[in-house]
Amino acid sequence: MMAMGGAVGTGLFVGSAETVRAAGPAALVSYALAGLLVLLVMRMLGEMVAARPMAGSFADYARLAFGDWAGFTVGWLYWYAFVAIVAIEAIAGGQIVHGWLPQVPAWTCSLVLLGALTAVNLRSSRSFGTAEFWFAIVKIGAILAFLVLGGAYLLGGGTSGPALGNLTAHGGFAPHGFGAVLTATVGVVFAFGGTEIVAVAAAECPDPGRAVARATRQIVWRILVFFLGSVLLVVAIVPWPQITGGESPYVTALDRIGVPYAASAMSAVILTALLSVLGSTLYASSRMLHTLAGHGDAPRWAAVPRRAVLLGTVVGCGAVVAQAVSPGRTFPFLLNSTGAVLVIMYLGIALSQFVLRIRTERTEPERLTFRMWGFPYLTVLVVLALSAVLCSMLFTAQTRPQLLMSLGSLGVVLAACVLTRGRRRTGELPFVNTVR
Repeated sequence: MMAMGGAVGTGLFVGSAETVRAAGPAALVSYALAGLLVLLVMRMLGEMVAARPMAGSFADYARLAFGDWAGFTVGWLYWYAFVAIVAIEAIAGGQIVHGWLPQVPAWTCSLVLLGALTAVNLRSSRSFGTAEFWFAIVKIGAILAFLVLGGAYLLGGGTSGPALGNLTAHGGFAPHGFGAVLTATVGVVFAFGGTEIVAVAAAECPDPGRAVARATRQIVWRILVFFLGSVLLVVAIVPWPQITGGESPYVTALDRIGVPYAASAMSAVILTALLSVLGSTLYASSRMLHTLAGHGDAPRWAAVPRRAVLLGTVVGCGAVVAQAVSPGRTFPFLLNSTGAVLVIMYLGIALSQFVLRIRTERTEPERLTFRMWGFPYLTVLVVLALSAVLCSMLFTAQTRPQLLMSLGSLGVVLAACVLTRGRRRTGELPFVNTVR
C-alpha cells in the first residue's frame, strides 16, 4: 500500500495545476517522462535492496560504493530534507485544519497533527504501517472515485464538444511548445517523491527482497492509472486555461461535473495526503538517523529509532513555531533549501547501483535476484537524465533558488563531514527492529 499510495499526495492533487498551466494538455507527457525516470530509479534501488537489505538503504549503498564520506553526506542530506518536509507538511496541514476551525491558531493545529503522527511512529513500525495502509486507502479511493466520475461524465457527453476535444481546442496539445513540456517535467519529478521510502520500510519486512520487488512492479500501473489517467481526465473535462495555479484542478473538474461539496471533500483528501507524507517522512528520517548513528556519524543515542523519531519531531516543532513567528521566511526557506535534494538523492542511487552492480557481478553474483533492466545502458541514461534535470533547474527562474539553496545544504553537509572526520567513531551498531 505504501508503494501504491506513497507518491499520491499534494504534488498530484494540487501541484498538477502548475504543471498543466506550464505545459497545457501535454502535461501528460511530462508525467510520463518523470514517471519513467522514477520507475528506473526504483528498479535500481530494488536491485540493491534485494541483494543487501539495509534500514538506511540510500546512505548505506552510497557508503558501500564510494566510502564513508558518501554515506555521511547522503545520510545527513536525506535526514535534513525529510525533517524539513515533516515541518512543511505539518504547517500545510495546520492551515487546512485552521480553515475548518478558525478559532484555533494554525500553529496549534500543526503541532497537534505532528504530535499525533509522532505517537503513531513511536508505538511501532507495525503501527506506522497500519496508518499508512489506511491513508493509502483514502487517497487511492479518492483517485478511483474521480476516475469513475470523470470517465462517466466524458462518456455521457457532459462536455460541449468531443469527449477529448479539450486536449487540442485551446492552442493545441502543447500550446507552449515541447520545451515547456521538458521544463514542467522537472516539477513533476518532485510529485513522485516518497516512492523511494518503500525501500527503507522493506528492510523491516520478513522478506525484504520479495517486498521491494513487488512494490517496484506496482509502480508501473500506479503511474499509468493514478497519474496519467487522472490528469488526462482533468485536462479533458476542464479547458486548461481555466485551471488556476495553487488550487486543486481536481476540485475544478468535480465542480464542472456537478459533484456537491467537491471542495470540502478534496480538502479532506488533501489533509489525508499531508498526514501520510508527514508520517512517512518522520519514519524515514528516523531510520536514516539510526543508520548514521550506527556508523558513528551521529550520536550513539540516536541508534534507537524512537529517539530518532523524537528528534525529528523536535525539529519539526521548532520549524512550526518559527513559521508562526516569521511566516514569510520559514516556509520558503524550507522549500528552497530542500527543493533539489530529491534529484540529488536519485542521482546518488543511480551511481551507487552502477558501482555495486559491477562489484557484485564479480564477487557475489548469486545476490542479484532482482536486476535492473538494460544494465549498464539504462543506468547511464538515468544518470544523464538526472544531471540534465539539475542543469535545467539552474536555467529556470522558478527553480533556480531551489537548486542553489539545495547545493548550499549539500555544501554544509560536506563541510561537516570534513570537520568531524577525526572525531567520528567507526563500526556499525546492529539494527534495532521495532516491528511487533
